[in-house]
Amino acid sequence: MECGQDSGAVEISIVMPCLNEAETLAVCIEKAMGYLDRAGVRGEVVIGDNGSTDGSQAIGKRCGARVVSVPLPGYGAAIYGATLAARGRYIVVGDADDSYDFSKLDGFVEKLRQGYDLVMGNRFSGGIERGAMPWKNRYIGNPVLSSIGKVFFHCPAGDFHCGLRGFSRDAFLRMDLRTTGMEFASEMVIKATLCRMRVTEVPTTLSRDGRSRPPHLRPYRDGWRHLRFMLLFSPNWLFLIPGLLIMLLGLTGLTVLLIRSIHIRHVELGIDTLIYSAFMVIAGFQSALFAVLSRVYAVQERLYPAGRWYRRFFQGAYLRGSLIAGLLLTAAGFASAVYALFQWRQAAFGALDVQHIVRIVVPSGLMGAMGFEIVLFSLFLSTLGMGVRHHPTGAFLEPGQN
Repeated sequence: MECGQDSGAVEISIVMPCLNEAETLAVCIEKAMGYLDRAGVRGEVVIGDNGSTDGSQAIGKRCGARVVSVPLPGYGAAIYGATLAARGRYIVVGDADDSYDFSKLDGFVEKLRQGYDLVMGNRFSGGIERGAMPWKNRYIGNPVLSSIGKVFFHCPAGDFHCGLRGFSRDAFLRMDLRTTGMEFASEMVIKATLCRMRVTEVPTTLSRDGRSRPPHLRPYRDGWRHLRFMLLFSPNWLFLIPGLLIMLLGLTGLTVLLIRSIHIRHVELGIDTLIYSAFMVIAGFQSALFAVLSRVYAVQERLYPAGRWYRRFFQGAYLRGSLIAGLLLTAAGFASAVYALFQWRQAAFGALDVQHIVRIVVPSGLMGAMGFEIVLFSLFLSTLGMGVRHHPTGAFLEPGQN
């Protein structure tokens, strides 16, 4: 195996993120190099060191691996930096804690050679050694998060967060991954799916890691980060669908109660329920606006691929149309307010029939508030739609570099 060849000669790069893995790094590198020799594959082992202080860098070099210093902290940053430095056509990534067997990568390499863009390991089909995974991860965390990934994004992976996975260099550049922490694992699978890449799985065995210290993984914290990322990556489920349901319920109540009160046995739903219905409409409407803003932000930050909808959305006609609609709705609310004022003047600015005037004032305020929100929303979207220059894909600058 030769590590100093050009990118065309190296077929497989085995990448390991590393932060103080001195106890297990050597055995992981030896297994990886043994696999390359046994399989007759031209490859290399690349260590993405994330600031180790236990001598892991020296161990990696002594064992024949190429050590890449990644100053930006985080699991995702370590993998990203090491993968950018890798020379192989295909990359296989795995943790350096000896929980995955780098001597058994045939399934990954075979699938990559068949043209798959992303090959995920599946620990649930390959086997999990007793004590290798906490019960809350095995029976709650991983199944729930993997199920959410399937429902939200139609991802084919059954083990969403397996730490052993392979991908082509071309696919890696196309995914343009942006997160630096544990969310990196979720982002990779989601983006591969959204970009319609070929994704498959191979059975993978998970063993107890060989370290004497606790793992870097924090189940609750990191589980929440994965869940938060998937929810923010799917604003339709987080904002749009709940918002539309709330709006529909509020509009239904508002429409009925504008005509008359509702009597259910000894309970009367009147103007108090009317006011809460209007509140539900505003809350649901704001949630729907957040869905649009979240998606636009994700596209702007290269977290989500831009599609045709995105380019059409920022065409002048769409933004002008929403601005005009907002102004018209605001005008309607103002006109209703003037009518309510006229009604008050008719009563010599004295006491009014509450049941009657509230049915004018509440819709007036609702239309004015929603119209004003649409105007501000349109102006803010116009700001987001302005063209800006981004760093080119693959830019990974060290501190102090220009």
